[in-house]
Amino acid sequence: MLAIRAREAGGPEVLEVVDLPDPVAGPGQIVVRHEAVGLNFIDTYQRSGLYPMRFPAVLGQEAAGVVESVGEDVEGFAAGDRVAYAGQGGAYAQAHAVAAARVVRLPEAISFQTAAAALLKGMTAEFLLCRCHAVQGGETILVHAAAGGVGTILVQWAKALGARVIGTAGSEEKAELARSFGCDHVILYRTEDVAARVRELTDGKGVPVAYDSVGKATFEGTLASLARRGVFVSFGNASGPTPAFEPQRLARAGSLFFTRPTLFDYIAAAEELTASAGALFDMIGSRKVKIEIGQTFPLAEARRAHEALEGRMTARASVLIP
Repeated sequence: MLAIRAREAGGPEVLEVVDLPDPVAGPGQIVVRHEAVGLNFIDTYQRSGLYPMRFPAVLGQEAAGVVESVGEDVEGFAAGDRVAYAGQGGAYAQAHAVAAARVVRLPEAISFQTAAAALLKGMTAEFLLCRCHAVQGGETILVHAAAGGVGTILVQWAKALGARVIGTAGSEEKAELARSFGCDHVILYRTEDVAARVRELTDGKGVPVAYDSVGKATFEGTLASLARRGVFVSFGNASGPTPAFEPQRLARAGSLFFTRPTLFDYIAAAEELTASAGALFDMIGSRKVKIEIGQTFPLAEARRAHEALEGRMTARASVLIP
């Protein structure tokens, strides 16, 4: 089968197309024949070495497809079932043997491409908005990269919860896209003073929570945008890792909280995974959250996809097609 492997840590040039044996389902596993594979920033962090892993490695954290075979000790799945998964490395391939306990059933109403574009990003939005900080109706929140794959879901879901959303974007084109998904206000973070605008929009109070997936470029602005006892949720490094800082800064800025969560700690238990995916599918089914795929790439062109993602040339979600 065709797969994409990173031969070592580095830039997109380390990605290579390889021919690997078809996977075989071991005990507790199922083989999923992929119809669509998700493209996420975590893939670039692993490829670059920012998130350490053993090389050579087949990248990719999520995909959707059809069960091809079932291993021993697996119940509840059969060949032909529509499924999706997130958080099991090795998705950049035509098929993958994955732990059945970490797979979710895909409702008929949701397409394979939608699932591959939405599962990891959508469950991320769910835990950020509902469990990392439980957003309440009437709150004003800050969402960086509001036109991105996670950002567009965060904005829509937050609006469904009754929040007022201040988004940031890197260009006027992306700002307009963020507005189309429901952002009440959009700040161009490359040319505007984010914190000053946030204070202006909140009568000087700041926001109770800020969701920052950009990292280095937005760190200072995010910190200065928070209200007393506000929560800084750092969940990405699109512009590079956040800088080291003294914890005392949190006290001086108003007894702030800083967290660096990962999805996989919030779906570690099977029931958490099922509940998070179910909440996402319900939001998509109700059309409160609409998943828009901005671009697709053939799986064999994963290098080009990484170049586009890291070059900020993508909007909405991106999908690889095997």
